[in-house]
Amino acid sequence: MSVILDTAKKAKLASYLIAKADTNKKNKALELMAEMLEKKAKKIIEENKKDLKEAKGLSKSMIDRLTLNEKRIAEMAKGLREIITLNDPVGEITKMWKRPNGLIVGRMRIPLGVIGIIYEARPNVTADAAGLCIKSGNAVILRGGKEAFHSNSVIVEIIREALQESGLPKDVVQLVPVKEREAVLELLKLEDYIDVIIPRGGEGLIRFVVENSKIPVIKHYKGVCHIFVDESADLEMAINICFNAKVQRPGVCNAMETLLVHKNIAKDFLPKMAKKYVDAGVELRGCERTRKILKNIKKAKEGDYGYEFLDLILAIKVVDDLDGAIEHINKYGSLHTESIITQNYSNAQRFLKEVNSSTVLVNASTRFSDGFQLGLGAEIGISTTKLHAFGPMGLEELTTTKFIIYGNGQIRE
Repeated sequence: MSVILDTAKKAKLASYLIAKADTNKKNKALELMAEMLEKKAKKIIEENKKDLKEAKGLSKSMIDRLTLNEKRIAEMAKGLREIITLNDPVGEITKMWKRPNGLIVGRMRIPLGVIGIIYEARPNVTADAAGLCIKSGNAVILRGGKEAFHSNSVIVEIIREALQESGLPKDVVQLVPVKEREAVLELLKLEDYIDVIIPRGGEGLIRFVVENSKIPVIKHYKGVCHIFVDESADLEMAINICFNAKVQRPGVCNAMETLLVHKNIAKDFLPKMAKKYVDAGVELRGCERTRKILKNIKKAKEGDYGYEFLDLILAIKVVDDLDGAIEHINKYGSLHTESIITQNYSNAQRFLKEVNSSTVLVNASTRFSDGFQLGLGAEIGISTTKLHAFGPMGLEELTTTKFIIYGNGQIRE
């Protein structure tokens, strides 16, 4: 498709201009984007209603991700303004040292270049991704799902208008203008123009991108998040945290999918916890030890552990100790987010050190594994691969470093 190649060529040219744009100019564009999104909220909602009307066969969680309202548009604008307050990483000198021959060597942050983002049913990602890429000096090509085509189109139209009014090239942000899946395949071939691909969506989409891309991919397949309630846990705190992690928004990747409970507190904790879950409509599936305490819940199948429900369904397992919890997480986790509820400092430190996921928490909900919540302004995605980033990706994760060297006539002998 020639339109895809043209889009990539425009992005490459725009990337050279945004890479050298000064911070004030980028911040001005971000503020104007936020203002215009707020002013045109009704227009965005009208276009979003077209997508919702056309949506067929989507799960409740997907419909939730697709839906825009005034609150979510305000959050998009707030996210852009949060990015304004963050330090511009471009040009930062991260290290500097002197060699015996007098050369002064350093490392400087630079943009990645052109970023391709492929995502499903999350039109708020459009604004977040554009804002982060602009501030970090990157051009971005956005390919949202066909189910959000109307919403994404109007948001990108507003963003491009704000860029132009701010004196930056509008082609810094572009939307793939066709719905066909062939457009994604074409995009994934353009390694001469696009530096990295970031897919956001279900496991099927991400595996499709990985299998077909000639361009490096930053990915996470699924969010199988665990909370371990240790024997020393404050049970009231544990109930509040575990309830929030599962129920507050079950259709997102940082919602808890498996609850692990120390055997010594299971009889005290599980009945109270289960009542709160059942009252909220959560379906519980437990191991044999869990079902001896909670007699009316479903038996957890092997496939329930390691599964991303994205719904009001929770797998529960009683474990012998901290070692048992870590062993379970290592076997079934997806390197996304895990939390321990404990009053034991040594156990907390062991959990932080030995659990290998991209975000590990102590006495807090897994729902905090989010770029905005962690002070990144917004996030481009959550990486569960260790190259080139790990965990929620903000501004710094959208840059790399190059070597810079100051000499005074040195030559290599």
